[in-house]
Amino acid sequence: MTSKTQGYIFALLALTIFSLQDAISKHLATAYPPIFVTMIRYWAFALFTIILASKMRGGLKATARTKRPFLQVTRGVLLAVQVVLAITCFAVIGLARSQAIFSATPILIALLAMPILGERVGWRRWAAIGAGLFGVLLILKPEGEFFDVKLLLAVISCFNFAFYVIATRLVSRDDSSMTSFFYTGVVGGVTMTLVGPFYWSWMAPGDWGWMALVCMTSISSHYFLIRAYDVLDAAAVQPLTYLSLVYASIIGMVIYGETLSFNMIVGSAIVVAAGIFTVWREHVVGRRAAAAN
Repeated sequence: MTSKTQGYIFALLALTIFSLQDAISKHLATAYPPIFVTMIRYWAFALFTIILASKMRGGLKATARTKRPFLQVTRGVLLAVQVVLAITCFAVIGLARSQAIFSATPILIALLAMPILGERVGWRRWAAIGAGLFGVLLILKPEGEFFDVKLLLAVISCFNFAFYVIATRLVSRDDSSMTSFFYTGVVGGVTMTLVGPFYWSWMAPGDWGWMALVCMTSISSHYFLIRAYDVLDAAAVQPLTYLSLVYASIIGMVIYGETLSFNMIVGSAIVVAAGIFTVWREHVVGRRAAAAN
């Protein structure tokens, strides 16, 4: 089996497990505060990152060494906030519709990369960005007489994650991926520990089993994603992430009784197509720039 084939298998495993994790998180968030659920999940994730970092060459000290400490801490906080927002969206908006809006993230990243990273965007990517934003508007279009303001929570979550990805791109210029992963887990764990106890809830005995499963899926999904990125670049993995929308739609309809409107289906298709094209163009432009240098 080639290393690239293994990379795709790891990516598919990671995305499948992430989707199961989202489904269980939605179940828990309907009964317990999302901040509390996120805190327990981050405790397991932080422990995993510390153990993994300690096994790297140079141990914890070498892994924790960073040239961009402020940005690394900012990344960790942003992702912790993102997890809380996402779980809240799953509970109040639904898996399918939340993931449909989240699928616009690559488009927002391309939009924000211009002022923040100084990246230039040609007319092709501008066209894809415009099409993607149109698709989002279709997804957000009121099905009744009034606009559902809860959908704005998913839009805020989308922007938050886009800023996290931009920050990750910035630190990747100076720090290793393992260092960034370490700060993601540890800073997120500390952030949630500072806030989460105020939302502590005594869980039913049976729900601790679901919480344990969330923790296990969090650890395993991140592990498989790391393995995928060992052999595949982001441009190869990104199109596969849209499987999350397919998984969310199936789980949402079969388990939670969610419905898919015509606008949502069409809008999602436009957003996914625009997102894949945007990532592909970024990859092409990046390769040309590398070849020119």
